[in-house]
Amino acid sequence: MTDPKVSRLKTPEECESFIHNVKATHPDLVLQARRRAVELRAAAFGAKTEAEQDAIQAVYAAEAALTHKNGKKTRASRTWQSIERWGIIQAVQRVVTRRKETEGYQILAELGMLDHSFEAVVLRHPNAFSAEAVESSKLRLAQHGDA
Repeated sequence: MTDPKVSRLKTPEECESFIHNVKATHPDLVLQARRRAVELRAAAFGAKTEAEQDAIQAVYAAEAALTHKNGKKTRASRTWQSIERWGIIQAVQRVVTRRKETEGYQILAELGMLDHSFEAVVLRHPNAFSAEAVESSKLRLAQHGDA
């Protein structure tokens, strides 16, 4: 359940300001505000399908995780290049079928946000992805106890 204070946030910038203001006293609200910022950024992207929308949220979640880890705004540059080159669905498939998990995946796991990983997106929309991508996603999430 999202706190009403977080639900009222209308822009990613408002979310970031809110996070800054409550991080010392309300760590539970920080996670909610991060998730809200991801939702707002993804909504502005203009995906064509639910699977694409979910995948874009995963990209923004990875960026939020990297920003948190690095202590400064960090863009998922290689991921965006891959999306431009291959399209969002194919880019996700390429990521989840790699042998090694990405840094973004590792940080999302640390933050308790694996529901925003590409692997979780694939499992929520298995018909949009290849059987190989679905199987790889199941195995990776099972390793973290989330499948």
